[in-house]
Amino acid sequence: MSELRFVRLGFGAEAVEYQEAWQKQREVHAQRFEDEIPDTCLLLEHPPVYTAGRRTLDSERPLDGTPVIDVDRGGKITWHGPGQLVGYPIMKLPRPVDVVAHVRRLEDALIRACAEFGVQTSRVEGRSGVWVLGDPVEDRPAIGGLSLDFDPRLHDDEFDPRLNGPEYAPSNAGQRREDRKLAAIGIRIAKGVSMHGFALNVNPDNTWFDRIVPCGIRDAGVASLATELGRDISVAEVLPVVERHLKEVLETAEPAPRAVGSDV
Repeated sequence: MSELRFVRLGFGAEAVEYQEAWQKQREVHAQRFEDEIPDTCLLLEHPPVYTAGRRTLDSERPLDGTPVIDVDRGGKITWHGPGQLVGYPIMKLPRPVDVVAHVRRLEDALIRACAEFGVQTSRVEGRSGVWVLGDPVEDRPAIGGLSLDFDPRLHDDEFDPRLNGPEYAPSNAGQRREDRKLAAIGIRIAKGVSMHGFALNVNPDNTWFDRIVPCGIRDAGVASLATELGRDISVAEVLPVVERHLKEVLETAEPAPRAVGSDV
């Protein structure tokens, strides 16, 4: 692939409002489509905001009426905010685009970056993103004194984790030793050029996720590098490492068009 350039839009006190960054994505997308610029990855933090992909259900949104920005990416609802490194790789890909392969490359780069900090992550079949795997089900502590065989999140269609307190809160998945998502990925391909991207939880307040059903997943939770390491870590510390691994993976990749007639 072509050279990948990075643009650091704003962090900390200069965090970029989501709508402003979305407009910037559109501008860069148009420039990349016309080959006016090389593949470009925008890197930034956002002030606290919920964004909902096209498949988000009403039952996954905040119960308290907190505003949500509906966006044109894939996936469901998530949260962005301080302590989270957000990246929007805007890249021209061969058509017809193999979306799954592109997501896998982003996951690979983030998995490598997390490993450099001593956090082992993985993929979970059927669930995009980068995950810290939990203990086997039989080794996890029971929730609320109930056997995990009767976990209501799995067997009760009307169960709502947003209403059931800290025992089921996504931010407490590590204490329950469940699978927990460390980085979310949601993209859109328009005219063969990617938009949106990833959000890596470095050191955010993960209780923001407790107001929603993150990514529509009820039987797992969220994690951060800080909680997994048991120490403070900053976005500034993680940023150059993520850039390096994105560059290594994305620049050396040789993406092929999706095979016509495939079911991807």
